[in-house]
Amino acid sequence: MEEQNTSPEAENTKSQQEETIAQNNEQQQEAQTFENRIDLKPLQDSVEQIKNEIAKIIVGQNEMIELLIISILTNGHALIEGVPGVAKTVTAKLLAKTMAVDFSRIQFTPDLMPSDILGTSIFNVKTNDFEYKKGPIFSNIVLIDEINRAPAKTQAALFEVMAERQITMDGTEYKMSAPFLVFATQNPIEQEGTYRLPEAQLDRFLFKINVDYPTLENEVQILMDNHSRQDKMDFDSIAPVLSSDNIIKYQQLIKQVIVEDNLLNYIASIVHNTRTNANLYLGASPRASLAILNASKANAAINGRDFVTPDDIKRCTKAVLQHRLVLTPEREMEAFTVDKVVDQILETIEIPR
Repeated sequence: MEEQNTSPEAENTKSQQEETIAQNNEQQQEAQTFENRIDLKPLQDSVEQIKNEIAKIIVGQNEMIELLIISILTNGHALIEGVPGVAKTVTAKLLAKTMAVDFSRIQFTPDLMPSDILGTSIFNVKTNDFEYKKGPIFSNIVLIDEINRAPAKTQAALFEVMAERQITMDGTEYKMSAPFLVFATQNPIEQEGTYRLPEAQLDRFLFKINVDYPTLENEVQILMDNHSRQDKMDFDSIAPVLSSDNIIKYQQLIKQVIVEDNLLNYIASIVHNTRTNANLYLGASPRASLAILNASKANAAINGRDFVTPDDIKRCTKAVLQHRLVLTPEREMEAFTVDKVVDQILETIEIPR
């Protein structure tokens, strides 16, 4: 039998293939170890259950629901903006129902006073002293409907409680029970009887979530569901998925998600660009950088990863920045938008590899 000789080129090729296979196996083993560093399965299961519960009543609006869940996991407040009738308030109420926590709703009106939110001191005849009666802000999830209808004095009452999770009344500090989250809604179209939110207050919201109209297919499904349940919304059918202890535990878990140094530089570059961008009159503060970082960690976690990727950062950046940036007057006159500026920034800055 004739012996087959193997050429040096073939041997080199075979050697390179074996080396590549060995490297791939090693990388897969490292990746497997990397993924198992934090157990995210319970968190993922809980998020999926929350989505399933909300889907009993709400059709579509997946982006809004996911961003609201990310807000909860990062302990951040969310501003929901959309025209009337796109299920902003209902979705926030349903999300609160999926958690076994206290919930309160405050309808903002032009005549609302700070004491209507924070509470007030009342004289007690029995004790012959003033005692503090807490307002509806003392809850775990607070839904503020039409937040832009209250005047500046009432808006200012939210500054301390949103930033520091406490209020100061008559020289005494009152801490909010954890978790404490504010979901606020507003209508971008109606201007009659509304007040523009101060920039300092907008900056305290982690996200501004723009809610669009449903697609044609979703709207058909909405009509079919509404017809089948005879125009009734059974909020009692929503089962609680998370307790307050679960939420706090997951919030701590999110903090352990790994972020490479080059991605931290990527986030800093994005935010720094907003401060030097010729299209913007007002850029983003370091609070925005922290918001992008924390939101990216939560986005990675709900997707089953304990490490952040550039896609996580890009996915969260627009919702974090769009309410923090102010266009120059020239750009506003040209009907330019903040979203376009953010898109340009993301396209300009090199993505880390």
